[in-house]
Amino acid sequence: MKMEIPTQNIQHLTKQNWDKANAILLKKTISEFAHELLITPVESSSGYYTIQAPDANVQYAFKASVLTLNHWSIPVDTIKKTIEGATAPLRLLAFIIEFKEVLGISENLLPTYLEEITSTLYSTAYKIANEKYTSDDLLALDYQIIEHAMTEGHPCFVANSGKNGFNIDDFATYSPEANAPVKLLWIAGHKSKATFTAIESLDYQKVLQQELSAETIAKFESIIESQELQVDAYYFFPVHPWQWFNKLALIFAPDIAEGDLVCLGYGEDDYCPQQSIRTFFNTSSPEKFYAKTALSVINMGFMRGLSPYYMESTPAITKWVADLVENDAYLQQKGFTLLGEVATIGYRNFLYEPLGRSIPHNKMLATLWRESPIPKLAKGQSIMTMAALLHVDQSGKTFVSALIKKSGISAEAWISNYLDAYLSPLLHCFYQHEMVFMPHGENLILVLENHIPVKAIMKDITEEVMLFNGEIPLPEKVKRIHIEMKEPLKILCIFNDVFQFYFRFLSAILAENGTLSEEDFWSLVANCIHNYQQDQPHLAAQFKKFNLFQPEFDSCCLNRLQLRNNKQMLDLADPIESLQFVGKLKNPVAAFRHNSNLVTSV
Repeated sequence: MKMEIPTQNIQHLTKQNWDKANAILLKKTISEFAHELLITPVESSSGYYTIQAPDANVQYAFKASVLTLNHWSIPVDTIKKTIEGATAPLRLLAFIIEFKEVLGISENLLPTYLEEITSTLYSTAYKIANEKYTSDDLLALDYQIIEHAMTEGHPCFVANSGKNGFNIDDFATYSPEANAPVKLLWIAGHKSKATFTAIESLDYQKVLQQELSAETIAKFESIIESQELQVDAYYFFPVHPWQWFNKLALIFAPDIAEGDLVCLGYGEDDYCPQQSIRTFFNTSSPEKFYAKTALSVINMGFMRGLSPYYMESTPAITKWVADLVENDAYLQQKGFTLLGEVATIGYRNFLYEPLGRSIPHNKMLATLWRESPIPKLAKGQSIMTMAALLHVDQSGKTFVSALIKKSGISAEAWISNYLDAYLSPLLHCFYQHEMVFMPHGENLILVLENHIPVKAIMKDITEEVMLFNGEIPLPEKVKRIHIEMKEPLKILCIFNDVFQFYFRFLSAILAENGTLSEEDFWSLVANCIHNYQQDQPHLAAQFKKFNLFQPEFDSCCLNRLQLRNNKQMLDLADPIESLQFVGKLKNPVAAFRHNSNLVTSV
C-alpha cells in the first residue's frame, strides 16, 4: 500500500510565514472592523491608536491614518499586542476570540467562522511562501498568470479565502492559489433528470463538439453503450473532480446504481481554477468556454453550489442583458461588453427536491458554460482581472503604480482612462436602464492597450445582475432579475459596491505610495460623473432623483453580514432585506459637485 506523505502539502506552515500571515490579516481585520464601526480605536497622545479587549488586560496599539470613506490605513509593522503590559505575538484567531462579544458572533457560529479564518491564514501563508512574481514582473505576463498571482481576495471580507471542505491535498490540487492544472471529470445525466438550456445560436451538440474532441466523444459514447444504455438518452457535462469524489458518488449513489448518472472519465483539456474557485479557464484551448461547476465547500459565507433550477433561466437572462448592452449606443461607444453564460446543464435530485429547492443538496450538480474573453480581443490588446489593481507584492510594490509608470502617461490620465472604461458604463446601466451588476475586482476584466485600460468586460452576470425598473417588459425566464427595492436604496449600489467596496481601496493604495493623492483621485471620479451627465442631458431627472453628489450615504457592512451568519450571509429569496447598514460615510465626490474642470481620457 502506497503511504501518502502527511507533511507534503504543509511546507508553507513555518513560524516565519505564520507570523507574517497573522500580521497582514490582523492589520486588515482591525482596519475593516474599525471601518464598519465594530471596534472603536482610541487615539493616544503618543500618536498611536489603541483598542482594548473586554478582558482589560489585552490591548492592541498601532499607528494609523484615517483616509476617505473612514478607511483605516495601518502600517503593519506598527501593530503591537500586550497582555498585562507584556508583549505578545499577533494571532488573528486569538483576536477574534478576545473580541467575540464585541463582534456579536453567536457561540454556535463562532467555530465555523474561526475555521474560515484559519483557512484564510493557511492560504495567506501559502501565498507568502509561493510568490513567484513581483509587480514589475507581472507587467509582461499574461491573463492567467496575473489571475493566479493575486493574493488579496475580496478586499472587504476578513475571512475571504476559506475552503471549508477541502483537505490539504485538495488545497494543493484545486485551489486558485496553487494553480495546478486540472482535468475536469465528465459524467452523463439521464434526460429525465437533466435539462440542457442554451442561447438560440447554440445547441447541445455544438457545445459538446466545441468542448470535446471527436475521439473523446466517441470514447464516452462507448462507455454508455457498454452498459447497454442509449446514448441519446443522456447529456454529457463536466463536474469538479472534488465534487464527484466527495459528494456525487455518495449522495447520488441511487442515480448511479439505477443508470441515471454514469461516470465517463476525464476530458483531455487542462483547466485552471479562477479566483472564484468553482470556475475553470481552459488553458489547453483558451478560446473555449469557461466551465463553472457546483462545489459543495463553504467559501466566504456561502456553499458554492449551483442551482439546476436557476440554470434553466441563465441563457435567457444572458441573451436579454446582452441584447440590451449591444443595442445601447453609449455602451457600445465605451466598448462595454459581457461574457455570456451561454449554455447550462442542471441535474435534479428528485429524492431531496421535496425538502426544498434551496437546500445545499439540491445545488450539487449543475454546469454552466461561459464565454472566454480571448476571442473578444483585438490585436495588441491584453487583459487582466480588475482585482490586479489592488495587488501589492511582498516587497510592498503596488501593481497599479507599476502599470501607470509603464504606460508612460500621467497617473491622472491613466485613472481617467480607467474610469471611462469601468465607471462610465456602470453609471449608464444604472441611470438609463436602472440595472446594476456586482462590479467588484474579481467580476471584471480590464482590456488594456500599451498598459492603459480601454474597456471593461463584465462577468458573472446572471446570478448577480439586478433590474430595478419594473416598467421594462421581461420574458418569463428573465423575470427573476427584477428586484423590488426602495428608491433611496438603489443609488447605494453605486455608493457601496463601487465607491466603498472598491474605490476606497484603490484610492488608498495610490495615495499611500505617492502615485496619486486621494483628493485628486476623487476629483477624477467626480469628473467622470460630470462628463457622463453632460453627455446624457436627457437623464437630468434621474441624476436629480439619484444624486451621486449628496453629502453622505448609508454604509453597507460586509463583515457584519458574515459575522451574523457565516454559513449563508444572504437570504437568497430576499437578499436586500439581509443587508447590514450601520453608520454613514461622507461622500468623497460631494466636494466636487460643481466641478467644471472636466478631464477627458486620452
